Amino acid sequence: MTVTAIIAAAGSGERFGAGFPKALIQLGGSTLLEHAVAALAPIADQIIISAPIGFEAQISKIVGDGVIVVSGGATRSISVRNALAVATGEYVLVHDAARALASTELAKTVIATLKSGENAVIPGIAVVDTIKIMGADGYVASTPDRASLISIQTPQGFKTSVLRAAHASVQEASDDAVLVEANGEKVKVIEGEERAIKITTQADLNKALAFLGFDSTYRTGIGVDAHAFAVGRPLWLAGLFWPDQDGVEGHSDGDVAAHALCDALFAATQQGDLGSNFGTDRPQYAGASGVALLQETLAIISKAGYAIANVTVQVIGNRPKIGQRRAEAISVLSQALGGAHVSLSATTSDGMGMTGEGKGIGAIASALVFKQ
Repeated sequence: MTVTAIIAAAGSGERFGAGFPKALIQLGGSTLLEHAVAALAPIADQIIISAPIGFEAQISKIVGDGVIVVSGGATRSISVRNALAVATGEYVLVHDAARALASTELAKTVIATLKSGENAVIPGIAVVDTIKIMGADGYVASTPDRASLISIQTPQGFKTSVLRAAHASVQEASDDAVLVEANGEKVKVIEGEERAIKITTQADLNKALAFLGFDSTYRTGIGVDAHAFAVGRPLWLAGLFWPDQDGVEGHSDGDVAAHALCDALFAATQQGDLGSNFGTDRPQYAGASGVALLQETLAIISKAGYAIANVTVQVIGNRPKIGQRRAEAISVLSQALGGAHVSLSATTSDGMGMTGEGKGIGAIASALVFKQ
């Protein structure tokens, strides 16, 4: 009794905001699609993927030989029908790539239940929230008893002939069980699993990472930098060149805002500090721009498995006046950090100390990061 596994992977990922198909989103070093294929491969004689149009070759390269890739459609039902047309198994599992962490054991249980005599089997978990049915007027119309409600997951299993008959109606539905029910078949519900969540948003992805044992705890760091003014040196500050201003002393370009941000990120991620990464013992960083150091810092913390949630930096000094170029500076700093959210402010020290006396300029920064 052979089994075909169909993986619906043609979703655009628009709600996730990734800018590319959701099936290609990375989860712990592998794409969602690769996770789904790995879970079904031990129990499937044939695997068929319905891919987004234009991504067929890329997905074929990712999953390798032995997996059939067909073009998906504008709806989930069309994508499944396209795959079903080349299915050869007596039984068929229909799975969503977005439920990447559904286990092999769950798929085995679905198949075992089919082989016991059922024509359609779906996994589900109990609904814990109270569900309301809302009328067109915006008011609650009714409240169903949640004891009889379940949240449905995939993979869903069917006798292939039964699923083909249901799809022959050329209807559209949110899952295949709906079509099978509409065609008069009984659908057996088995217990699903918490890890088979549908990954639709970044929050879902973080939850999936937790199931894989990844630490998503947030961490913070603080960085401080200061340099004395040096006549004749160009002034680079917050990633910008400031004409008609004296620059500062330093091994690199002396951009105290960028340097403080680097130190804050290194502190948050325990990757050393500015000196250990870009110090005077490393001649390749002589004269390096603050933007270049930020880009290098991003690469270092990313390699260590961290992502930036937010950074802030406050420039301390009598000059230059930051306000008129604040938006420009934020844009440059954010781009250097891969699009991270950046806050930039400025203050003086009321005539006190090196900055207050006009002898130099300083900055203090904070960073909030999380382990991916």
